[in-house]
Amino acid sequence: MADLRFECLGVRAEQYSVFPTLVFRLGLTEPDGAAVHAVALHCQIRILPQARRYASGEAVLLADLFGDPSRWGDTLKPFHFATVSVMVPRFTGATEVDLPVPCTYDLEVAGGKYLASLDAGEVPLLLLFSGTVFSRRGEGFTVRQVPWHCEARAALPVAVWRELMDRYFPGGGWLRLRRDTLRALQRFKSGRALATWDDVAEVLLKEARG
Repeated sequence: MADLRFECLGVRAEQYSVFPTLVFRLGLTEPDGAAVHAVALHCQIRILPQARRYASGEAVLLADLFGDPSRWGDTLKPFHFATVSVMVPRFTGATEVDLPVPCTYDLEVAGGKYLASLDAGEVPLLLLFSGTVFSRRGEGFTVRQVPWHCEARAALPVAVWRELMDRYFPGGGWLRLRRDTLRALQRFKSGRALATWDDVAEVLLKEARG
C-alpha cells in the first residue's frame, strides 16, 4: 500500500466548545484506493513566521519574540504551536476529518504572543504527521506507521484567530504576573480608588511617560 497523502482544506473557529478551539479540516487520500480500517493520527503544528510580511505596527509588537527587524534574517525561525491527535475512522480511497486544536490567549506563550501581534493577513503553518495506519487484510489486520515525511501546508487567517478569541475574551486579553506583583498592583488600585485594572494600567502608563 502507498503512503497516505494529507491536505489541509481549511481552518475555522469552533463555535461550541468550553475553551477556544481551532478546527483544521484535513483531507486524507490512500493513493491505491485501498480500504483503511482506522488511523491513529498525530499532528505537530508549527508556525512559519519567515513565510509572511509584517506591517510596521506588527514589527514593533513582535520585537519581544524576534528582536529588532534588522536581525530577522537570523531570528525568524519556525516554532511550535500545538501537538494534537485524532482517530480517523474507516474509509476507502479518501476521506475528510476535523482536527480540533485547543488554543490559548496567554501572552506569555510564544504562539499566543505572535498571533496577538498580527493585524491582518494569514499565518503560514506547517502540519507534520505521524501515527499508525490499521488496514484489514483477509481475516486479520496490517499495521504500518505514517512516515515522518508526511506533511501539509496551511494558512490560518488572522481574522479567524480574532473571531475565536473575541468569542471567549471579547475586547480583552491575558497577562500572567507574579503573585507579589499582583498584590502590589491591588494595593495601588485600592490606594488610588481606581475602578478597573484598565484604569490601573492607564495611570501607570501615563506616569511612566511623565
